[in-house]
Amino acid sequence: MRQIVLDTETTGIDPKEGHRLIEIGAVEVVNRRLTGNNFHQYINPERDIDPEAVEIHGITNERVADEPVFADVADAFWEYIYGAELVIHNAAFDVGFIDHEFGLLQNKRGGPRLGPVAEYCGVLDTLAMARKLHPGQRNSLDALCKRYAIDNGRRVLHGALLDAEILSDVYLAMTGGQTALSLAGIEEAAGGAAEGANSVSGIRRVAREGLTLAVTQPNEAELSAHRAKLDSIRQAAGECHWDALDEASQGPT
Repeated sequence: MRQIVLDTETTGIDPKEGHRLIEIGAVEVVNRRLTGNNFHQYINPERDIDPEAVEIHGITNERVADEPVFADVADAFWEYIYGAELVIHNAAFDVGFIDHEFGLLQNKRGGPRLGPVAEYCGVLDTLAMARKLHPGQRNSLDALCKRYAIDNGRRVLHGALLDAEILSDVYLAMTGGQTALSLAGIEEAAGGAAEGANSVSGIRRVAREGLTLAVTQPNEAELSAHRAKLDSIRQAAGECHWDALDEASQGPT
């Protein structure tokens, strides 16, 4: 299964007010494995960026002045996402901007139409998923990083590629956590972290030295209830496999 974990940065909040994309960041995940086949592009929006938006992502007009316009990167971006499932936090926002850009492009150049995204890609909204898993709690990307022990220390400002990378870790943790099929793979990824406290994508090992396993023995009343239950199974089915287990646990006599 091919998934694209994606994030965008924009000049403002609403494309209906003329706001445009200024950055696209995406990472590819195939069968729950990050492939390294990423897509990252700054875009000249052909308009000014709102000061409030700059405070959030730190991308200035000067930073994107010499970047390509969306029309120059649209085909490569479309080829990258086509047919994949897009994993996006608050998907309506990003998909709305992407579809808006494709619509502007269609009006400008005609020819084969690109988009709408939902007609050619699956769309999975991790914000909606998080709200179902954690109702009544904060489910921002930063809050989810804290909840799933994902390191987001590099995230001072929003950035599309960094946010996509962090979201991929969060998504994998939300949907099962372990991405490696062997402990050896996890240990290699740890890169020599402190023994007994390794933490990779929320997976933490605890040193076993000095730990003992508590064993609780049943009392006589519990044993009697257990035997009565086995008798009822034996009478109904003609046999009871728990008898064999009891004999094996007692060992040779």
